[in-house]
Amino acid sequence: MHGADTDGRVVAAACTIAIDDLPDGLIVADRYGRVLAVNRAASRLTGVPMERAVGRDMNDVFPLRDHDGREWWKALDPEGGLRTRSRVPERPLHLPGGQELYVAARLVREPERGGDVERVAITLRDGGARARLERSRADLVSTVAHELRSPLTSVKGFTATLLAKWSRFTEEQKLVMLETVNNDADRVTRLITELLDVSRIESGRLEVRRQVVDIPARARRLVAGRVAAGEHEGRFRLVVGDDLPEMWLDQDKIDQILGNLVENAVRHGRGTVTIEIESVGWGVAVSVRDEGEGIEPELAPRVFRQFWRGNSRRRGGTGLGLFIVKGLVEAHGGTITVQRAPEGGAEFRFTLPTGTPDFAS
Repeated sequence: MHGADTDGRVVAAACTIAIDDLPDGLIVADRYGRVLAVNRAASRLTGVPMERAVGRDMNDVFPLRDHDGREWWKALDPEGGLRTRSRVPERPLHLPGGQELYVAARLVREPERGGDVERVAITLRDGGARARLERSRADLVSTVAHELRSPLTSVKGFTATLLAKWSRFTEEQKLVMLETVNNDADRVTRLITELLDVSRIESGRLEVRRQVVDIPARARRLVAGRVAAGEHEGRFRLVVGDDLPEMWLDQDKIDQILGNLVENAVRHGRGTVTIEIESVGWGVAVSVRDEGEGIEPELAPRVFRQFWRGNSRRRGGTGLGLFIVKGLVEAHGGTITVQRAPEGGAEFRFTLPTGTPDFAS
């Protein structure tokens, strides 16, 4: 008998640990509304500790109400309704302090089909987090609509003009208009690529296809491309340390990281843009510095958020570039920080582990 009691306590402890591992809040009650279990996430969301809730009535410890002030548990009525009912859809509810939670429930019946309700499993999600996510998505839609409108209006205007009045323009005028259309099409393509990157980062579907990558060579190629496009060669300085390890990385994503950071330094900074690459023992660190105004320390935590554009007087871009850079770096197992550079500008520094060919796709 003693062994049975011990086994029961072990099982109960294991169940408590298991529900505490869940990311969402969970409350388990019997059909009469007596609380049987509360996990750590539910205690955090509601502010009600497990020891104060277990054994008490739901309406006493978790008085959830809908927007019209009606008691959720009373409306749930586990003992009433159709005997085939097993799930209660998620809906926004409020605690007395005004906190909003998204609440769903499952009615556990014995037997499963048509039996009496034995217990009710209730899940809780943070309404504030949901609202922030919805605002973020709304901001994304608004930003995309704004960024797409200008190039598409330009493309439509020039193509319509050319189709209607082709013979009236000189060859030089036609070339200028077609070059504008081409540039605007590239701008739309870049925006769509950024949106796809954001989607993959947020959903965890970003793939890293590893191969041996020579980071200094990629940096030299990037600088050469910008010089060929018309920028002064003296604007860039590349510093490469000794004994760099062999790096297994995704070459396209490394090009994207370097390109975004250099573009950010050129657009928002001044003076020389320095790219420094050095060994850090377990991998490589890359710093991109400019000599502009820099970033105030209190703004540093915001830099890698979506839609951050820095100086409001120069709002070029979607504000997604640094968010994407952080996601790409972290997909490689690395980290990225921003601080004031020795010359007074901004310094973005990211570190990447060497990686191994075992992870190559």
